[in-house]
Amino acid sequence: MSGVYLAHNWFMSRRGGERTVEEIAGLFPGAGVATLFLKSETLPEGFSGRQFQVSALGWLAPRFFDHRKLLPLYPWAVRRMVVPEGTRLLVSSDAAVIKGLRKPPGCVQVCYCHSPPRYLWEMTEEYAKHTSGLGRAGRWLFRKVAARVGAFDREAADGVDYFVANSHFVAERILRCYGREAVVVYPPVRVELFTPSAQAEDFYLIVSELVSYKRVDIAVEACTQTGRKLVVVGQGAEVGMLRKMAGPTVRFTGRLGDGEVADLMQRCRAFLYPQIEDFGITAVEAQAAGRPVIALGRGGALETVVDGVTGCFFKEQTVVALVDALRRFEANEAGFDPAACRKNAERFSVEIFRSELRKLLARWVPEAGL
Repeated sequence: MSGVYLAHNWFMSRRGGERTVEEIAGLFPGAGVATLFLKSETLPEGFSGRQFQVSALGWLAPRFFDHRKLLPLYPWAVRRMVVPEGTRLLVSSDAAVIKGLRKPPGCVQVCYCHSPPRYLWEMTEEYAKHTSGLGRAGRWLFRKVAARVGAFDREAADGVDYFVANSHFVAERILRCYGREAVVVYPPVRVELFTPSAQAEDFYLIVSELVSYKRVDIAVEACTQTGRKLVVVGQGAEVGMLRKMAGPTVRFTGRLGDGEVADLMQRCRAFLYPQIEDFGITAVEAQAAGRPVIALGRGGALETVVDGVTGCFFKEQTVVALVDALRRFEANEAGFDPAACRKNAERFSVEIFRSELRKLLARWVPEAGL
């Protein structure tokens, strides 16, 4: 279909959001893309040769400035961007403010919402408390900025015609934050990249951005206190703090390629998941590799992990609760079947995602020809 335009907050890494928008883009070969920030080396293969509209802020960051520090300017940047005249369908992949793009007359916006921004809604205090380097003045300023950008985000939501949520957890947040109903389509997980293994080695695994809300500190402290082996894959603002608190049984690898991550997932004893996630692709990937997940029993994990079958939950986001969950897991470790983990993960395949999203777009915008 001509007249389709895509929008994604930023292309700064190759995480779950970028993989999801790549699958969305696959439905519309050649459609242009709007984004706040762009690192060309992080672009998924499906975006090669496409025309990009990068915001004015994109000329400052990531080349010269940390894009997160530009948060107060996000609304200004989005308002300056232009959706081409004649666009009939705008598909936004959003966990920030890109859904605030102004639509031309006759354009329908479908927003695939990864989450209302956590730092603007419901977890503002959590971000202010746990983000490294924020003093009292920094926390005060962050709260002021979050309130102003949050008002723009609420206004932007009013311009969305249809919301698609990546989990029921997020659909509930969309209703609370924006007062809007959403249809759930789980994001695509490339389960075919993983081969279940029945032979586990003696280490636990975390694959994550090392930022405050992921609460990797809980896992690092739990394994340090109890002498359990832990491998931490990822990089981020909290890495220095985490290294300082880690004991000799905790190893940090930095970022690794997909093949190296898959290998670790297939060999680990279990995958640790101490954060509250909107969906949580890595937890599904671990199950696709045949490994159980020890997860905080909140957020998207409740939809992707089957307690007692493909993993186990702990109720509180504390070191004590995680240590207790590790002990419960080890007491029944033989009861977790790699085949059951894999079967559960297959509910979230790329093929199912494509099929469900195509049906929705065809119903809402029949001229899309899907």
